[in-house]
Amino acid sequence: MTPHFAVSPELDRRLIRSMRGAGGIGVLLLIAAIIGAFFSPTEFFSAWLLGYLFWLGIALGALALVMTQYLTSGDWGVVTRRINEAASRTLPLLAVLFLPIAFGMRYLYPWAHPSLVVHDDVLHHRSGYMNPLWFCIRAAVYFAIWTTLMAVLNRWSRQEDRGVPMQLRFERLSASGLILYIFTVTFSSVDWAASLFTHWYSTMWGFLFVAGQGLTAMGMSIIVFALLARFRPISDIYRTSHLHDLGKLLLMFVMLWAYFAFSQLLIVWSGNLTGEIPWFVPRWTGSWAIVGIAIAVFEFIVPFLLLLSRPLKRSPRALCIVVGILLVARFVDDYWIVIPAFCSGGVGVNWMIVVVPIGLGCVWVAAFLWQLRRWPLLPLGAPNLESAIAVAATK
Repeated sequence: MTPHFAVSPELDRRLIRSMRGAGGIGVLLLIAAIIGAFFSPTEFFSAWLLGYLFWLGIALGALALVMTQYLTSGDWGVVTRRINEAASRTLPLLAVLFLPIAFGMRYLYPWAHPSLVVHDDVLHHRSGYMNPLWFCIRAAVYFAIWTTLMAVLNRWSRQEDRGVPMQLRFERLSASGLILYIFTVTFSSVDWAASLFTHWYSTMWGFLFVAGQGLTAMGMSIIVFALLARFRPISDIYRTSHLHDLGKLLLMFVMLWAYFAFSQLLIVWSGNLTGEIPWFVPRWTGSWAIVGIAIAVFEFIVPFLLLLSRPLKRSPRALCIVVGILLVARFVDDYWIVIPAFCSGGVGVNWMIVVVPIGLGCVWVAAFLWQLRRWPLLPLGAPNLESAIAVAATK
């Protein structure tokens, strides 16, 4: 490990302390939630699905960002590559954390109840695809594809650190990998989120999840990079232009998510079909409408206007505040997607919705920090590493 890019002793101590603290809190919260599951299983499994979709989105979005950076050879991703690689390496943990969803599907999905399928023509028609066996088989395929892409890219990245030229391999795998990513995210989002509603379908659904995952992963990498910039070795190469470039990409993801969200609403609104509008009707009435408006304001309007500012994108504190707003809005967006399936009459909040996602998040953060401290914080063999640092210094 090149000393200049190795985790400094001070940073390593902080990472270990944060990792242990997050892991301990996460385990305690999840134990409390599991105990509560015996009394309120539906609340537990719905909260687990909510938290799981959010944290899985960061890991998958990070994997997609790594492949995008390899494919474009952009300097923007060099300084955050190891952050995103560490996030992607949490996918095996997330595969294990999917098991409660598989075991609790009868509390989540109407199609998991044979008695309902028999009396519902739409569910009966879909039963050849949407049934417990194939649900689990498809989930296994998704995770096999994601973890294979992650493992190969990370192994090649370590080989590149040792001086082995890998750029051509990275480009070829990333080109096909991004296609696989889009297809698997589309199918998994239908399986795990859209199928909460018996007759719902949307042609924009998968793209909406792809954009949301990119947004959350970019936000996560900005916050982690800004925190690491206070310590060596990142402090040695840090320039405000690094954050500026990442802020511009964050603005792009904000606009991309807003475009897909508005496109879905526009298609459903203009078509006015009975198979599509039932998903929006409860979300635009009563207290759920307030949540929907808040999502539009804080996931698009406010960050869009703030991120137009060049000084803001060059300020670590200001940019991290905007990212914090976005991440909270992203979680509320997932809440708006999942929970109305169980509380269609109005906004429903219980202690599980707070405890379970935070517990999952703490466990995920602990795993992420453990992975982050194992490797050099910058890709030693990246062909454009020096240019990324040199160009940033001139901006």
